[in-house]
Amino acid sequence: MSENRYKDLDQLGAQGGLPNSPDEAVLERVKNPCDEDYMIRLVAPEFTSICPVTGQPDFAHLVLDYIPGEWIVESKAFKLFLGSFRNHGDFHEACTTGIGRRIVKEISPKWLRIGGYWYPRGGIPIDVFYQYGTAPKQVWIPDQGVPPYRGRG
Repeated sequence: MSENRYKDLDQLGAQGGLPNSPDEAVLERVKNPCDEDYMIRLVAPEFTSICPVTGQPDFAHLVLDYIPGEWIVESKAFKLFLGSFRNHGDFHEACTTGIGRRIVKEISPKWLRIGGYWYPRGGIPIDVFYQYGTAPKQVWIPDQGVPPYRGRG
């Protein structure tokens, strides 16, 4: 395995805090190590952001699936990017679709989908889904595995 592939990564293995905002976060990428199509799943079961009106925290279980093109997302950079939402005020829809669009912008995947399974606010859970592109038929795309919110029942 060639270490030159990773020479341009600044965040992996380095100390550093969370970016102040999603716009300031740097999403590093790595050359895709495979020449066949396959799917990558990144899961964040404890995602947090802030309601832009009340300032109260919002919580979600995010599942991001993508089929890479030339690049893959470096996982520590992805983690720091998601962490930058902790003090970011936006509605569920803007957070979920914004994450998907930012990944598309940075790595140009062949296909991407993100499911934002938001925990109830005011008694109403909100699920937000975004997709980019069409998945190649030969790639296995499993269900995201997050059941609908059922409360205590």
